[in-house]
Formats: sequence, C-alpha cells, structure tokens
Amino acid sequence: MKLPGKTVERLSEYRRTLLECLNEKKNFIFSHELAARLHITAVQVRRDLMLIGYSSVQRKGYDIKELIDKIGTIIDSQVSLNVAIIGIGNLGRALAAYFKGKRSKLNLVASFDTDPQKINKVIAGVKCYSHNDLEKMIRELDIRIAIITVPPEYAKETAEEVVRYGIKGLLNFTTIPLNVPSWVFLEEYDMITSIEKVAYFVKENLR
Repeated sequence: MKLPGKTVERLSEYRRTLLECLNEKKNFIFSHELAARLHITAVQVRRDLMLIGYSSVQRKGYDIKELIDKIGTIIDSQVSLNVAIIGIGNLGRALAAYFKGKRSKLNLVASFDTDPQKINKVIAGVKCYSHNDLEKMIRELDIRIAIITVPPEYAKETAEEVVRYGIKGLLNFTTIPLNVPSWVFLEEYDMITSIEKVAYFVKENLR
C-alpha cells in the first residue's frame, strides 16, 4: 500500500518523538499523549497507525519500542540508499552535519561544489567532489537521492542534470520551484514560506 505523503511525514515525526520517549525511560504511550507532543489530534494519530496496521493495548497504550520498529518497516528502505548534497555552502554544511548517522539506511556519501577550495576536501564529514564529476560519481557511488542547496539561479539547471544522471529523489532547499519527471519524487522546502507562515500566526495572535 502506498501511503499519502503527509502520512509518511507524520510517521517520521512519530518515530522521532517515540525515540525521545525511550530516552525518557518511557515504555508505553497513549494516542492522546503522542498527539499532544506533536500538536495534532489523537484521532489523527489513531488513523495513521490504523493505516499501517498497528493498534494499542487499551490499558497500557502503544508499546513504544514495538511501534518504532513497526514504523521502520513501513517507511525505511530495505536496502541502503545513498544521498548527496549538491552545493556545500553554509546550508549544505549544516545539513551534512545534521544528517550524518541519523538513519542507518540513508547514507550521505558525497557532496558537490564548484569552488576549487572545497573540491577533494572532507567537509562536515563528507567528501566534496567537483560539480563536473556529477555524472561519474552519481553512477559510481550509486547515489539515488540529491539534496539541492545551490544558489537559486542554478537550481533548475542542477535539477535537470542530476535527474539526467539517474537521481530518483530530490529535496530542494532553494527558493526556486522545480519541475521534474513523474518518476522522480520531489520535496521542496522553502524557508521563506515557512517563516512567513509563522509570522502570519504571530501577527494574528497579537491582535
């Protein structure tokens, strides 16, 4: 069964929250507790978990370890997927540093840049290759996912390149909307839009 994108997002958020609960020495959690931590409804939590075929022991709630494992079987790949960051400026470095070691089935194996000062150096724990070597290294390292953090004026050209070289998933951190073929999954994150959304609700609450 193919899950809606928003459901997959919430499952990832559930797992992250459940891992925090384990660190707090908590073994069981009720849907309303999980919902409160994520500022959503208990109905939404139960609906999502029913979609993946998981239910709680009524008097105890959800078994946290069991639920973490169940979510992993649904959203994690059975095989490791290699990831690259295209554009290792300040944002690219921050993402690389945050990414490393977070998920066993997602491997950040390369970054790419046009700056000669960065090429062939290890930056934020990952080797930087020349942008000119995109095609060669994407194929050689079997990279399936690309995170684009290049300057906006190069975003479309970069996306077209990596798709042409075999990338199947794109995470776009630039401010330029991208168009990709139907066989490529695209996720776009515009920080300006997110900040404007926060600012809107702050403005409304100040009235």
